[in-house]
Amino acid sequence: MSLPPKTPSESRTTMTDMVLPSETNPLNNLFGGELLARMDRAASIAARRHSRRITVTASVNHVAFNRPVPLGSVVTVEAAVSRAFNTSMEVYIDVWMEDRVSGARLKANEAIYTFVAVDESGAPTVVPELLPETDLEKSRYDAALRRKQLSLVLAGRMNPSDATELKALFMAP
Repeated sequence: MSLPPKTPSESRTTMTDMVLPSETNPLNNLFGGELLARMDRAASIAARRHSRRITVTASVNHVAFNRPVPLGSVVTVEAAVSRAFNTSMEVYIDVWMEDRVSGARLKANEAIYTFVAVDESGAPTVVPELLPETDLEKSRYDAALRRKQLSLVLAGRMNPSDATELKALFMAP
């Protein structure tokens, strides 16, 4: 049975919250682990919206803590599926914080998680194809295959000579 393809906007998840004192380190900035949990929840919802299945976190592929997020900040976590493979989905997460005085949004952090869709018995199950629409979505979609191949090569699950997308980065046409 073929599943109808979906767009990243169909999985887009936005969670907004404030940084409270119990969530901060001695420098009064949001704990990294607290931010990781918020990102995991948003990414999980995005993966579930795309697959309409139970989803489990398979890996945290990349996290960039670019700016500290101070106590009292309004933090928005935006997640959307950036590419769907057979049973897995890459979810790209952008973290924004609002300047308390001006209200301007600043990008604080970003992350890339991988989720796997499973059935009720925990067995991986097929997910819909992803059809990117915007230039940013297309860029993230294309890069996702390179990231997956790199991960498989590093894990010893793919022969480097089979990583065609990676080779294309380094080989002249």
